[in-house]
Amino acid sequence: MQSYFIEFANFMLRWLHVIAAIAWIGESIYFVMLDNGLKSPKDENCRKKGVFGEMWAVHGGGFYHNQKYATSPEKLPEDLHWSFWKAYTTWLSGFALFIILYMVNPGFYLVNPNSNWEWAANMTGWQANVLALVFLLLGWVVYNEMCKRISPNMERDGLLSIGVAIMMVVVAYLSTQMFSGRAAFLLTGAVMATAMSANVFFWIIPGQRRMVKAMKAGETPNPLDGKRGKQRSVHNTYFTLPVVLLMISNHYSFAYSHAHAWVIMALLIFAGALIRQYFVLMHAGKIQPSYPAAGVLLIMVAFWIGMPSSQQANSSAETAPDIAEVQTVIEQRCVACHAQAPSHPGFSAPPAGIAYDSLDQMLRNKDGIQQVVASGYMPLGNMTNMTDEERALIQAWAE
Repeated sequence: MQSYFIEFANFMLRWLHVIAAIAWIGESIYFVMLDNGLKSPKDENCRKKGVFGEMWAVHGGGFYHNQKYATSPEKLPEDLHWSFWKAYTTWLSGFALFIILYMVNPGFYLVNPNSNWEWAANMTGWQANVLALVFLLLGWVVYNEMCKRISPNMERDGLLSIGVAIMMVVVAYLSTQMFSGRAAFLLTGAVMATAMSANVFFWIIPGQRRMVKAMKAGETPNPLDGKRGKQRSVHNTYFTLPVVLLMISNHYSFAYSHAHAWVIMALLIFAGALIRQYFVLMHAGKIQPSYPAAGVLLIMVAFWIGMPSSQQANSSAETAPDIAEVQTVIEQRCVACHAQAPSHPGFSAPPAGIAYDSLDQMLRNKDGIQQVVASGYMPLGNMTNMTDEERALIQAWAE
């Protein structure tokens, strides 16, 4: 019954997380489109009122006239629309999911027993949980300090962008060395997602509140508040697509279980940022197909790196292994979890809906079994003590 409660909570939290993320990202993309699509107002009265730009749009059978003021409008309304709860809800629900899915069983889901770093491979579950939290916190601290030190007045944002890009490569590498593959992809995305939410909480909303307070008091707002908010919003824009990709990556073991998973991850992060840049420029009336082309090229490089090797298995058998022998290994090492009625207490249903109760089910999932077993990702934490000889046997069977 406990596992059912956990599964149902996971189900509902995932739904909430997706709803909040769609609302936040959708609104963010809309405002970027609006900001980049503004045109100088043609009406002289609008310009006298301080209107910086405007956009006319049609949607849902009606017409909309959006305006952006460069200075304080004549009268600031009380019912201003604020965008922050969507960001907070997305992060909080995502963190709750991380607790339920990973931190409840860290020995299986966080610890990387195949790490090249001995201390990481030998971590206990509670140590992995602490390290994961520290990893998220330090990711925000390092990113925030880079913003404050490299471009404090928003005059060196280009250099800052290069610094953030390098930081994400380092984060991708460290995460794959310290944590299991699936957790590494998730935590790298969580570092960016944490920065996005923290940007809203610590910089964007407080700056906007100070601006509104100054306007209502008849004072001139500090221009740095607007510039800092813009800087962090731009960063959030380019984090968006990579974060979404990394959050859905746990379904694709060929990426996170690869020996060079951190390279694949970095390539996909940059691909997402390049594709996002195309849409940012498109909203400003600039069509630059070189950006999505470069993004697709990086995706193809990631595809090439992750492609399974055609090298023959290192098996002592000179002929194809006996299928009955393979089935015995899978039943002993995999079926405790991957069964319609798992015997492992942590599961009430087979993970990802994949079960190996029969030979037909094993044959249908042959390629997937080979990928996760050969990489060492499965069994999780090698909790069923699969031997190197058994891994070689499954590799030879798959090929």
